[in-house]
Amino acid sequence: MIIDGVFSGGGLKDFALVGAFQVLEEKGYRFDRVAGTSAGAILACFIAAGYSAKEIEIMLDEQDFKALLDPRRTIIPLPIMKWFSLYSKMGLYQGKALEDWFLKKLAAKGVYTFGDLPPDSLKVIASDLSNGKIMVLPDDLPNYGISPETFPLARALRMSCGIPFFFEPVKLKVGYGDTIIVDGGVLSNFPMWLFENRDQSRKRPLLGLKIARGHNGSQAHKMNNGLQLFEALFSTMQNAHDEKYISRKHEKDIIFIPVDDVSATQFDLDDESKKALIESGRLSTEKFLKTWTPNNTGQQTFQMTNRL
Repeated sequence: MIIDGVFSGGGLKDFALVGAFQVLEEKGYRFDRVAGTSAGAILACFIAAGYSAKEIEIMLDEQDFKALLDPRRTIIPLPIMKWFSLYSKMGLYQGKALEDWFLKKLAAKGVYTFGDLPPDSLKVIASDLSNGKIMVLPDDLPNYGISPETFPLARALRMSCGIPFFFEPVKLKVGYGDTIIVDGGVLSNFPMWLFENRDQSRKRPLLGLKIARGHNGSQAHKMNNGLQLFEALFSTMQNAHDEKYISRKHEKDIIFIPVDDVSATQFDLDDESKKALIESGRLSTEKFLKTWTPNNTGQQTFQMTNRL
């Protein structure tokens, strides 16, 4: 069956989405259009580029994610200098290693720009802080004087994955100066609204894959330092947005995958944790598909008539 798919952000938690994709592929579901935010955008892009679920699992399993954290070199090699970089560069890590990894993996499939993909097959969400609005790539690029056909997918993913203060924001150069772009999850972590028509109809069945709070989700965030405070703040922003705009009428088209005890920025995730996340995605999807009835209709999931 041909469907459209939307994948939520979640950082390293999104290993669970890979497990969900595995089951969907095994059951004969194929994505015509895909969209996502942050880590969800990575999965969406790899699917659009032609990667299979198994190839994605192997790729992620082999990658040392700590190697993608690239702090700037300083003249004075003291730990405190990274906080000066945070102040001046607005991020602990450059994000160049991450973007280079995207470029390498997409190049393996002969895909470099949005022009290398079928039209309208991929949507990536980022947050334009300079203008205070959601940025949908590639759709909004002409508004910045940029050709969608030649815009690098690796750069689009880097923009969508720019966790504030963790990675340096992307500075998009436009005619009137620099535009600061950060993680799409700041404004829309689960863009189900992207594939809804104005009359609330759909071209084909739409399925959402979303990281959700697990059994311990009701427990309060632990905040003993500034980084934990920021993570709690960022998580609260994302969850509050989703929980407000996802209605019960549309839960029937969303696979909620419970994840506990894994941080979105846990780049030192061990193999056992990766396998547990993938298994959680598989189990949740297998259970969901037993009762799911695909359809092409549905009321608006997100009230986005006026973009932020």
